[in-house]
Amino acid sequence: MPAIPMIELWRGGMLESAHSGHAVVCDARGEVVEAWGDPAAVIFPRSSCKMIQALPLVESGAADRFGLGSAQLALACASHNGAHVHTEAVGRWLTGLGLGEADLRCGTQMPDDPAARKELVCSDAAPCQIHNNCSGKHAGFLTLTKHMGAGPEYVEPDHPVQRAARAAFEEVTGEASPGYGIDGCSAPNFATSVHGLARAMAGFAAANPEGSARERAAARLWRAMVAYPDLVAGEGRACTNLMRALGGKAAVKTGAEAVFVAILPERKQGIALKIVDGGTRASEAAITALLVRMGLLDAADSVVGKYLTDPLRNRRGIAVGEMRLAPGFAD
Repeated sequence: MPAIPMIELWRGGMLESAHSGHAVVCDARGEVVEAWGDPAAVIFPRSSCKMIQALPLVESGAADRFGLGSAQLALACASHNGAHVHTEAVGRWLTGLGLGEADLRCGTQMPDDPAARKELVCSDAAPCQIHNNCSGKHAGFLTLTKHMGAGPEYVEPDHPVQRAARAAFEEVTGEASPGYGIDGCSAPNFATSVHGLARAMAGFAAANPEGSARERAAARLWRAMVAYPDLVAGEGRACTNLMRALGGKAAVKTGAEAVFVAILPERKQGIALKIVDGGTRASEAAITALLVRMGLLDAADSVVGKYLTDPLRNRRGIAVGEMRLAPGFAD
């Protein structure tokens, strides 16, 4: 099945751009509740699957052994802006492990947070790996590495940490991964279908906080995300803004190249979507539309306007266009 049109941009009464994709809503049994496009389309989840990659950190006992709290678990699932609230927390985490910035393998990144970026640009300081948006995930990998007594090259696909991550990934998606790509932070990113990713998110949503080690880990991770939406992304970011508006009713997470997932505990359902052209504006609009469709966001909420319904304005503030749902998607 091909991707279907999902999000359109209109200007001057004409369709200017269109974004197509795949989306799946899955229930706790792993079955498709609703789908658009091809549920079997194979994708790289990119950073949308960080909570899956963090499962071994929690279920192995490493998180408890090293005293990780909910804030650190939220950072393990984060693609953060590199603001002080993020970098200081990751720095403390590494120090508590007896490690430092040089032990990370995520690479250096200029922070996306405007204040942090300005501070570096206007000083003699240089960005470091702690500024990398994935430094929290990597601090989690290092915690598990230390717990396992494994070697320092924890991003290698055959390292015990990545073998554990792949095993967890295949178990919760219910699919053998057909392969992996190397993510922007140098860690393997395992491929799965959109259905598999939605199935994994439904598993998180249905996880019993007093159940098996896997369920307890999944529940702790999504609860950490909704407790600390500012740590999962940052000010001005869709993940943070949407989770604040949702008020604990769902955890959402984006991934590069226009992937988005949602964990819906009240419904015991999960959502996964992929915009095939990689357009972030479309994935943010699409996940917003699905959350409205499912009654989790009020259509009148300002966050819905921000990502979907507000007019598009030019640099003089003039309304020049609008985003629309393509016919047949989320209507």
